[in-house]
Amino acid sequence: MIKGGLPGKSSTGKNTRTRAVNGIDGDIKLNRALWLIADEFKNRMK
Repeated sequence: MIKGGLPGKSSTGKNTRTRAVNGIDGDIKLNRALWLIADEFKNRMK
């Protein structure tokens, strides 16, 4: 569904790589993080 292995930064500023997402309901923690990121993007775009 969503490609993993993309470079990024963690909340502490360290370099990290993203995890692949194979199913939306597979990992509740990951779902919550995705929604928080989406909300943050929405707020910044206002």
